[in-house]
Amino acid sequence: MTDAVHIEDLAHPAFTPEVAEMLVGMAAMADDCPLDARRMHARAVEETGLSDFGPRDYEERLEVLLGALRSVDPLTPAGRVVFFTQLVQLLKNRLLLTDLLARHPQVHDIVLAPPIVIVGLPRTGTTHLHNLLAADPSLRSLPYWESLEPVPLPAEVGVEPDPRRARCDAAVWFMHEAMPLFPRMHEMTTDHVHEEIQLLAVDFSTMFFETLAPVPAWRAYYGAHDQAPHYRYLRTMLQALQFLRGGDRWVLKSPQHLEQLPVLSAVFPGATAVVTHRDPVDIVVSMATMIAYAARMYAGPVDPAALGRSWADRIDDLLGACMRDRHVFDDRHSLDVRFDEFLGDELGTVRSVYELAGRRFDARSERAMTTYLAGHARGRLGTVDYRAVDVGLDVDDLRERFAPYVQRFL
Repeated sequence: MTDAVHIEDLAHPAFTPEVAEMLVGMAAMADDCPLDARRMHARAVEETGLSDFGPRDYEERLEVLLGALRSVDPLTPAGRVVFFTQLVQLLKNRLLLTDLLARHPQVHDIVLAPPIVIVGLPRTGTTHLHNLLAADPSLRSLPYWESLEPVPLPAEVGVEPDPRRARCDAAVWFMHEAMPLFPRMHEMTTDHVHEEIQLLAVDFSTMFFETLAPVPAWRAYYGAHDQAPHYRYLRTMLQALQFLRGGDRWVLKSPQHLEQLPVLSAVFPGATAVVTHRDPVDIVVSMATMIAYAARMYAGPVDPAALGRSWADRIDDLLGACMRDRHVFDDRHSLDVRFDEFLGDELGTVRSVYELAGRRFDARSERAMTTYLAGHARGRLGTVDYRAVDVGLDVDDLRERFAPYVQRFL
């Protein structure tokens, strides 16, 4: 394992000459990438040849989001291109899903087995547990490339190798070039298992947008609305993905579910919830550092302290919701997993999850997970030296703030 790296350029990002040149090239495209809904819809129609976006209720949500993104200060020209590209892709995904459902209405009849859902904050072992479970070939998961483009373009149906994978390869390459320390914090590869929060984004109602940039207006709007319709949209997307690529029982994961436990239970009856826990101080400091580091993709300079305060508040909200609603999933359908206990007995944790979910942990599952573990030792990509002061936080204040959660779950 390599030594932990302290990130020295959170506030004033430093790029290699090659990346700086690419960002200049992106900035030159900014005039053609306005944060404007009409232009985004036109680009999505042009690139897919489709025009039916399905129910139009999402348009209000998109306008709120765009207003919040336009308010980001400072927003670089390259950042505008990044946001424009991401939102156009979501509109394209919406067009493609609507078209698929029109051509194959039987998608709605596909039965979803009750999923296994990992419910926990970032930095609590959720990604590792998610990928470990997904190593079992009998479970259906969402690789990163599929999360970005769930439904293929009409001209690319059946094309091998799948062009979506090549586009994802290029996106991952650029991300690692621009943010070389990011893999130490959160591994991302083309086939790495990803969160369904990316699918919720296709209906433009998700916590995902909060991770892109500080968007308090969006956060307030999202928090004020019932998310049940959007979880039902997610369920339809999972049906569509089963139709396209098969699978049976899904293993899902998102921190958003912490504040949507009643909705999750109602939309996915019988789901097994695996609720992960870790010292919130460690979570806040590492999460805020990761968010501040990623902010170089849209801002310069970056205000790490403002992001630290914002994410301390957001994580406080999520933990409060978990404490309020944890009872929604009873002992027959849920278990709590503490970070250190999981790392101390990874396969033992999996066995407990399988027993709860009514699945047999057979020799094939164990071999697949053992193989995964052999190639994914914790810290093999290096680690980061996280410091509260770097993101304007005080450890003692955080400990006092999160004491009720710690007393209950840790």
